[in-house]
Amino acid sequence: MRTVSATRYVTPLREGGSLPAIVEADDAGLYVLKFRGAGQGPKALIAELVAGEIARALGLRVPEIVFVELDGDLARTEPDPEIQHLIRASAGLNLALDYLPGSVTFDPVVESVDAELASAVVWFDAFVSNVDRTARNTNMLMWHRRLWLIDHGAALYFHHDWSGYLERANAPFARIRDHVLLPYAGALREADARLTGLLDEDTIRRIVAQVPDAWLLGDAPFADAAAHRDAYAQYLCRRLRQPREFVEEAIRARDV
Repeated sequence: MRTVSATRYVTPLREGGSLPAIVEADDAGLYVLKFRGAGQGPKALIAELVAGEIARALGLRVPEIVFVELDGDLARTEPDPEIQHLIRASAGLNLALDYLPGSVTFDPVVESVDAELASAVVWFDAFVSNVDRTARNTNMLMWHRRLWLIDHGAALYFHHDWSGYLERANAPFARIRDHVLLPYAGALREADARLTGLLDEDTIRRIVAQVPDAWLLGDAPFADAAAHRDAYAQYLCRRLRQPREFVEEAIRARDV
């Protein structure tokens, strides 16, 4: 993953719970910045990185994810005290997604998605336990007539409680019943057969290896960052094993 430095705070995106912002970076690009110092803390950035890169490995469209170095001095030009505090609290390494100019929020009433794509997105969200892809908040964009997935900070919620995490790895994901694309996901078994062939242990460990040490230290029962990364990898690899209850749960939810 690339690392850029934020050079200008452009505007907040107040529809996000963690107050993300559009920033300009030293490569002249615009990015949607997710702040490490926001309420959800580093875990939201870890979920954004890991889930987003898993989606990419599965062939789903996700804006480029980059690391962003943020200088706390950028707060000096911001009149809003809340934004000033957020910038200062997030000084250092953060995460951002490439800004897609002209994109619009996916609207299931207006847009249609074929069964193959809908099933792939549902499979992916069930695998990473993404609670945030509902009709109320789709977290998908239409850009150049293609569907793009964004905002995975609420995924991987198992990492908020590490007790017995491996025993929970094969658990179904009941909240898939609220997924906005579930009614269109008529090829879930086909998606399961195809996507499991694209995601193996090497791929998962390569993705997890990109999580910075600084985001992993301080609040988990692991000896060091390497052990913490290994826990993520073990959980996700075990979740891939048969029987995949998250797939069966999605099929049951769709058939109701």
